[in-house]
Amino acid sequence: MDVVKRIAKNTAALLIANIISAVLGFFYGIYIARYLGAEKYGIIAFSIAFINLFAIFTDIGLLQLMLRDIARDKSLTAKYLGNIAVLKAFLVIFAYGIIIVVIHLLGYPESTIQIVYIVGLTMVCGSFINLFNSVFQANEKMEYVSIESILSGSFMLAGGLFAIYMGLPLIGFAAVYSVSSFAVLAYVVLVAIKLRLPLKIEADLSFIKTAVKRAIPFGVANLFMVYYVWIARVMLSYLMDYRNVGYYTAAYNFMGLFTFIPNAFVTSLFPVMSMSFNTSEDSLRRILHNGIRYMYMLALPMAVGVTLLGENIIGLIYGPGFLPAVEPLTILIWAEFLIFLDVLLGQMLLSINRERWTMASAGIGSALNVLLNIILIPRIGMVGAAMATFSTELFFFLFSLYLLYRCGYRIDVRHVVPKPLFATAVMSAFILKFIYLPLFLLIALSAVLYFVTLYLVRYFSKEDVMLIRALIAFKRHRSAA
Repeated sequence: MDVVKRIAKNTAALLIANIISAVLGFFYGIYIARYLGAEKYGIIAFSIAFINLFAIFTDIGLLQLMLRDIARDKSLTAKYLGNIAVLKAFLVIFAYGIIIVVIHLLGYPESTIQIVYIVGLTMVCGSFINLFNSVFQANEKMEYVSIESILSGSFMLAGGLFAIYMGLPLIGFAAVYSVSSFAVLAYVVLVAIKLRLPLKIEADLSFIKTAVKRAIPFGVANLFMVYYVWIARVMLSYLMDYRNVGYYTAAYNFMGLFTFIPNAFVTSLFPVMSMSFNTSEDSLRRILHNGIRYMYMLALPMAVGVTLLGENIIGLIYGPGFLPAVEPLTILIWAEFLIFLDVLLGQMLLSINRERWTMASAGIGSALNVLLNIILIPRIGMVGAAMATFSTELFFFLFSLYLLYRCGYRIDVRHVVPKPLFATAVMSAFILKFIYLPLFLLIALSAVLYFVTLYLVRYFSKEDVMLIRALIAFKRHRSAA
């Protein structure tokens, strides 16, 4: 199977799974937000954010290092899997201990602390789920990563509906996260056994020491990025109240509904990019250029459409009680526009062994984000948090472009920007003209109009057509993967 078909197969598998998982997770969020209300929903959202601030210490960049190295040399699978599993066991205990200490030091109510303890169990399972998923991904077994994603969303939605049906208290909703994580962990272990992955536990201290040293740039970059993503909700809970956390999370979750697109694309692309760096820089440049074209083509109409229809969307999905979420949403959706591009640019830097630059970018951006949150949240609340997120993504975008330019990877905007911009303008005029139509019908017609306009202005190349055909036909090639 050639590179285009491999990328298409893996992207399609992950994309379909992530669409299903994102939809399931989104409906779960809608149901519990409507059932619990903004304040109680905010407590759950805070707990998840707080746990994620410390979950990063269970990885410290080891999974990305392992993924890159195994993608280049499959014989390293046993060595990495056995040693990283041992190290992760100690890291999980350390991270959970830090959570216990910090949540008490911050003086949160006992009821909130109990929720944090229960939700924290997802970190324990998630650490090992991600370990196995990284091995599956490095060996280009994306179908198993896809199934895991679907199962995770399914368990969460089923658990949430059960909690609502039984009228469980808030702590019952927290338990849904932990029980779902244990079930997913059981699945990935069974898959590892089925694939006959080498599950022998090993403790090669020399290997572990070297791996940790090499992983530090990945880990520090991830640390900064995790704090950038989650710190706003923790700060909102501390500086404002849980209700603001609930509104902000509702907006952020809708924004994040689209994030599966760049994540699925880049997840399947990263092993190919890493190999191309060693074999053909011309191929790598072509992958980057086409990746930017695809991400921009998809992100621009999304951002403009949500900006125009934000009030309609929030009112329909979450109900009138969540309408304060509209204002941060119209800012966050433009951060999501940049995320489409930033995810690809960041993975490009990692694939060309510029992880130290990625670490520097993440560090500066994270510091900028925290500073802006400290300044803006006390003044304008969740809108300030949204503005901080957008400003940080803008920094990542500009800085990544500069770093890649220095490495000789230049983006030709003339072949990327104009035609999607024109098609988006046509789409926007249609939305404003027919905004009285039912929301889902309006969105569907607008999307069709956008892509038809792109086709008419000849935005798609022959290579694009090949990729689309391969995406449609990927199931026929599964046996050849």
